[in-house]
Amino acid sequence: MGAIITLNRKTKNIFTAAAIGLLVVFVFIADNVFSSFTLRIFNLCGIYIILALSMNLINGFTGLFSLGHAGFMALGAYVSALLTMSPAQKEVNFFLAPIVSWLANIQLPFIPALIIAGLVSGIAGFLIGAPVLRLRDDYLAIATLGFAEIIRVVITNLQTVTNGALGLKGLPRYSTTYMIWAIAFVAAIFMLALINSAFGRSCRAVRDNEIAAQAMGINIAKVKIQSFTIASFMAGVGGALLGHLMSTIDPKMFTFSLTYNIILIVVLGGIGSITGSIFAAVIVTISMEALRFLDGPLNFIFFRTQGLPGLRMVVFSFLLLMVVIYRQQGLMGTREFSWNGLFNFKNIFVNKIATLKSKINSKSRGSN
Repeated sequence: MGAIITLNRKTKNIFTAAAIGLLVVFVFIADNVFSSFTLRIFNLCGIYIILALSMNLINGFTGLFSLGHAGFMALGAYVSALLTMSPAQKEVNFFLAPIVSWLANIQLPFIPALIIAGLVSGIAGFLIGAPVLRLRDDYLAIATLGFAEIIRVVITNLQTVTNGALGLKGLPRYSTTYMIWAIAFVAAIFMLALINSAFGRSCRAVRDNEIAAQAMGINIAKVKIQSFTIASFMAGVGGALLGHLMSTIDPKMFTFSLTYNIILIVVLGGIGSITGSIFAAVIVTISMEALRFLDGPLNFIFFRTQGLPGLRMVVFSFLLLMVVIYRQQGLMGTREFSWNGLFNFKNIFVNKIATLKSKINSKSRGSN
């Protein structure tokens, strides 16, 4: 069946450095070769990686069922947009009612605005999480979903601050390919360090058994609030990047369907797996665009439609249902990518097939 390969630390580091180098080269090629549409999908993959990692911190590693991500993304997007737009752009956008005076002449560089957007979302996450995280399971999901909807409604009605339902247009295109993928890389490294730290072990302990975690001296409320706040900060950064990529934002962008897309990525990738979230973010983002033709007119041999908007989401819902029923652990489960696992994939697969055959043979002999 083949011997199991075990790589030493130096060899792993060489492979890791080579993989990072290839990623940098690929990002450079994508930015210079891809068409504008393909490049936008590629950049959306990077943004969804950030968002999936942040939600996995809450749902996967801490075990909290939260549905409020879209609200924190909206906060990050609007804060970053209002801080980076020029006074002239604000004047053009706010034609129904003038913008409040204290925001009219503010214009900051993108990086400070991005950090402030994340901090505002993180503070909102802390203020919401402190009372709400006392709830559990479905009650927590309903409460966080309600707060996300409250944030969206408030943004819709703050005409002199957010321009209401009209949204903001003409945002500076600061979300370049290099910016998005650099932040996605930093987010992945940060998550790896966080989950492998004492705080990450505390999160997993709270997820597995709160009573046992409390008996070990872990402050459960503190861990939950910190996890929720960090994830809210990352969601705000992701929302800001999304807004500056699209160059326009409005409250309808941040409905529950956006949160659903992120949940789909987390579940398919594996709840509790960082690399699973990364792989699933790329797969789902590309698949959503590849299946967009389902929303338009279809002309099969025995089946024709004039256009069914939302049909591709039905396909993704069915996919999520199949995963929940037949493979609840998702693509990676709670495992992470490793070089040893990659090189031993064939041997592991062959061993599993042999084990399965032996079980079938033993059952057949038992029945005889």
